[in-house]
Amino acid sequence: MVDWAQGLAKGYDASRPLNILRPTTENIKAASRIIQRGGVVVMPTETVYGLACNALDENAVQHVFAIKGRPADNPLIVHISSESDLERVASVIPPICHELAKRFWPGPLTLVLPKRAEVPYRTTAGLDTVAVRVPGHAVARALIQESGCLLAAPSANLFTQLSPTCAEDVDPRIVEQVGMVLDGGPCSVGLESTVLDLSGDEPQILRPGGVSRAEIQAVIGQPLGIVPPPSVRKSPGLYRRHYAPRAVVRLVERLRHGQPGLTFAHSEDPCQIHMPSEPRAYAANLYSALKKLDDMGCDEIGVELPPDGALWEAVLDRLRKAAAV
Repeated sequence: MVDWAQGLAKGYDASRPLNILRPTTENIKAASRIIQRGGVVVMPTETVYGLACNALDENAVQHVFAIKGRPADNPLIVHISSESDLERVASVIPPICHELAKRFWPGPLTLVLPKRAEVPYRTTAGLDTVAVRVPGHAVARALIQESGCLLAAPSANLFTQLSPTCAEDVDPRIVEQVGMVLDGGPCSVGLESTVLDLSGDEPQILRPGGVSRAEIQAVIGQPLGIVPPPSVRKSPGLYRRHYAPRAVVRLVERLRHGQPGLTFAHSEDPCQIHMPSEPRAYAANLYSALKKLDDMGCDEIGVELPPDGALWEAVLDRLRKAAAV
């Protein structure tokens, strides 16, 4: 097993909680034992940090809901270590699943499928479907394999608040309620996974994310239309307001002089953060930039609107949810 301490901050930092640890082999084993006993840990993924527990343990799942203050009708994503684990959670696996898995797993694509009876309804928010993916972060997969458990791992935030994309950004109120936080470094994607519903007659994107609509269409060989908000939430992230800082978010064409916020222009104002013009790089920096402004005590954050194009779909989704009231 790789010692993931390499490349991370070296030395002991007395300002960090004692349970934020580098994902060494021994720490991954210790985190696995916590999960096996029904506990909860925070693990890194390539999307955001997740609040991980045994997805088949109803009591552990309920604990995750309680820590987050998450509504019971908001299903969790089950994280598996490889495509072969699909049979443990899904009762029906359409052939297209294998094509999608071959192209995008491990990675930020979640598939919604009919569930097996072994998956508790508490995990799926009472639905007969289950959301499942193989995470792209090696630490997450190592934790799944070492624990022998399939992991429910919603973002390690309080409900509707910003998802953390580094260990230091996990809310202290969450850190103190979990057995361990595995610090796997900054998340490379920085936005939650794309959720693709394969449980109905036609594939539908329920939540845009780290895999683009065009990439999925290239595999399935058909267009994916824009669907209206579903009456039943088969996926997390479908509330009107979500992924939001404490400050009020305003979407604007251009920031005013001195207005705190995110800009595509270069600025020497410390309250104006320059953002990348490339959508994947922007996504990777979005949550951390919003948190930085939140931590400065800004009451309002202006965000310059990115281009209204297909490549920006996931970013625009998160910005509109953050700005919703």
